[in-house]
Amino acid sequence: MTWKGMLVMSRRELKRIKVVEEALKKRITQYKAGEVLGLSDRQIRRIIRRVRQEGDGGLAHRSRGRRSHNAMPRRIKARILKLCRERYRDFSPTFASEKLEELEGVRVSRETLRKWFIEEGVPYAMRKMRPHREWRERKHCCGEMVQLDGSDHDWFEGRGERCVLMGYIDDATGRVFARFYPYEGTVPALDSTRRYVDRYGIPMSVYLDKHQTYRSNREQTIEEELNGIRPLTQYAKAVEELGIKVIHAHSPQAKGRIERAFRTFQDRLVKEMRLRGISTIDEANRFLERYLPRYNKRFSVAPREAADLHRPVPAVINLDRVFSMKTTHTLRSDFTIAHNRRLYQVRDRVRAKTLTVEERLDGSMAIMHKDRALRFKEIVARPERTRQPASGSSEPVQAYVPPPDHPWRRRMLPGALLVASRRQNCASPENSVGRP
Repeated sequence: MTWKGMLVMSRRELKRIKVVEEALKKRITQYKAGEVLGLSDRQIRRIIRRVRQEGDGGLAHRSRGRRSHNAMPRRIKARILKLCRERYRDFSPTFASEKLEELEGVRVSRETLRKWFIEEGVPYAMRKMRPHREWRERKHCCGEMVQLDGSDHDWFEGRGERCVLMGYIDDATGRVFARFYPYEGTVPALDSTRRYVDRYGIPMSVYLDKHQTYRSNREQTIEEELNGIRPLTQYAKAVEELGIKVIHAHSPQAKGRIERAFRTFQDRLVKEMRLRGISTIDEANRFLERYLPRYNKRFSVAPREAADLHRPVPAVINLDRVFSMKTTHTLRSDFTIAHNRRLYQVRDRVRAKTLTVEERLDGSMAIMHKDRALRFKEIVARPERTRQPASGSSEPVQAYVPPPDHPWRRRMLPGALLVASRRQNCASPENSVGRP
């Protein structure tokens, strides 16, 4: 193909020029030229005939520069590019091709979209080069280890409040469980883990980072150090009570499966919610109930072993008690305890120095002593302490000042008695009148 006086040829066609020239000069036979170039006798004769008629341009492929017979019509291409610039902006070619087929009824391959994006200068997210890290083999069984983390992100793109996605991914299968919360803390961690256990069972171990919700940074007290007890957070106490082994990752890359899942969600899930106009946490959680089964069906993998190591919850375990905020308080002599600046009266007689207050996820509260729930009531109004005078009058009580001849002053030295007498005289109201 010639373009503005230039001849465009591929490398393979350029290699044929020398052999064809030798065949035209009859230095080698046409059969030998075809053998060298790996062409049939009929094909080499056809090429030599075209070179005689057209020159070196006869070696160029005939379809170069022509529009393909099965090419996408220009009007459809323009419509697709307009959608990708407006409704599906910043979608990757793969995700855009899926949404175009699902919502617009237009089928176009991802590689075609990628080529169009490059030709038309349409921006899209590209995968960045990552540092080399050692690959860790997946666990063999489902439920053997679950990776947990929270992702703080503008999930609603300014349409609603900023929130956190608490995500769980099974290491063996890549199955994801997730839920939105206003923040990442103890209550969201306890609530999301409770929901995971209700749905799948108790996993063998949980792999998480060193967030203050999951790992306590408090130093051991002397008593804890002597007894070999390490300080635990409320969340760590709850999962260890269920027999779940807690493993802390030293870097985000160590729990790369949940991190990659969050990166996918920050791309796909954000755009899915954008298409549906979702702007609140409640709407997003209802959408996740429908979205995650489709996501897991596509992206999860079969485990190496068929066994499921999730354990059912034993009947003797009360999950409401396990997933609660527990605080220990001293029981006063009047059978009251103070909790969160409120006073509670314990109505049951119990012999104990301390009691445990459990704040449940549903907002209720219980006061426990050795697995026994005690009856209690909140003391709403406390009696005010007022100091009343002995005579019953409303006048304030003044401090008594003994006179200079008081018996206890007689033991004082004469000089000290004189000083005390002068101080008493100066303090009397009669002597203060008319003084400058």
